Amino acid sequence: MSRDDYEIVMGLEVHAELSTKTKIFCSCPTEFGAEPNTHTCPICMAMPGTLPVLNEKVVEYAVKAGLATNCEISRNSKNDRKNYFYPDLPKAYQISQFDKPLCEEGYVEIDTKDGKKKIRLERIHIEEDAGKLNHDEFGGGSLVDLNRAGVPLIEIVSKPDLRSSEEVELYLRKLKSILEYIEVSDCKMQEGSLRADVNVSVRKKGDTKLGTRTEMKNMNSFRSIVRAIEYEVERQIDVIEDGGKIEQETLRWDDVSGKTFSMRDKEDAQDYRYFPDPDLVAIKLSEEYIENIKNSLPELPESRKERYLNEFGLSQKDANTITASKYLSDLFEEATKICGNAKAVSNWIISDISRILNETEMDPIEIPFDSKQLAGLVMLIEKGTISSSIGKKVLEELFENPKDPEEIVKEKGWVQISDEGAIKEVVLKIIDANPQSVADYKAGKDKAVGFLVGQAMKETKGKANPQMLNKMFVEELKK
Repeated sequence: MSRDDYEIVMGLEVHAELSTKTKIFCSCPTEFGAEPNTHTCPICMAMPGTLPVLNEKVVEYAVKAGLATNCEISRNSKNDRKNYFYPDLPKAYQISQFDKPLCEEGYVEIDTKDGKKKIRLERIHIEEDAGKLNHDEFGGGSLVDLNRAGVPLIEIVSKPDLRSSEEVELYLRKLKSILEYIEVSDCKMQEGSLRADVNVSVRKKGDTKLGTRTEMKNMNSFRSIVRAIEYEVERQIDVIEDGGKIEQETLRWDDVSGKTFSMRDKEDAQDYRYFPDPDLVAIKLSEEYIENIKNSLPELPESRKERYLNEFGLSQKDANTITASKYLSDLFEEATKICGNAKAVSNWIISDISRILNETEMDPIEIPFDSKQLAGLVMLIEKGTISSSIGKKVLEELFENPKDPEEIVKEKGWVQISDEGAIKEVVLKIIDANPQSVADYKAGKDKAVGFLVGQAMKETKGKANPQMLNKMFVEELKK
């Protein structure tokens, strides 16, 4: 049997760190990147006699996430202790939610090649993050950093509705986009603010019973997630085809070798011995509280996309790309307000900015320049101060050394040559050096002008005014 004879069934557990200033049960700061164990206190270090106090902002952010993903919000939920030994959780249990989560039965809609598809959500609940182990390969030991212990998380659990790695990527990107728009998480995947546990199983087409699943833990890169799913699906099919049996286990994806490795048998809920946390009271939410949060929700990606189609006349594809990231969308809106040229701003974001982000694997939130500088670049081209080709150089400089584009152009000597005498000199030189192109033009091949203009742009290092060049070449060639 081939892969086409199998159906892939996947569900995701996505952990998003909430952007609160303090941790979930104490007042320690949550900023990323501090010296190890400097954002800790007796509570998040689980010293005897300490008691947790729930951060109200965590509940508010979780409810926001639930409303933005079409969930039912529980009026009465609670915190539970999830018991397991883990070296970077000093309590040896995690405060999470079990049978009464804050949000249930939602969905996220994705645009697939076959049309729109709803990915159902089982639940969204709050919990605390664990610390981090730093393994010393040379010293043969491990050091624990508890700065992250107690940082608030929401866990978003989908139902097993995903059927391909493409759908998983679309779902994760949409979820990331929603969380950014409602400003409950910065979703910086490179800092671990958004990470996913991917549950993968396969079954023969037509089967109704789910296959045995494996779980790949703590993945925080779209590229790695897609590669890991593709590998794991092939591995599971090979095992079944060889007459073997899939073991339910937790796997680790190794990005270098491109393979999964077994970490441990997969635990089920009963293995965690959940019980209500006796130190925390139940979470009771009033209708008014939920309604106030609902009314405070900002414009979400779908709504913003529709507005861009109608207000700015963007294409469906361009509107999709720009609104997929709140940071790109804000950059587009603010730059457009300044320069008044939505099409030009959109073109820069869709083409060169997106290309540089992809090449550098940079997240849009890391773009170093602001909307004023992007609008400045657009206006310099509109005024004829620089050509579009020089604009590309200015953009690269903005990524490297962000400042006023006009300053960059002056410093680099990139001001466009629009002097007729200087341009005519270049045109005559290029015509003399390319007799074949001249002959082609005279033989009716109009495309020869484009080649000559390109040569002139090379000669002037992109500084000549391309419209003037084009006009002058045609004039000279017709003589």
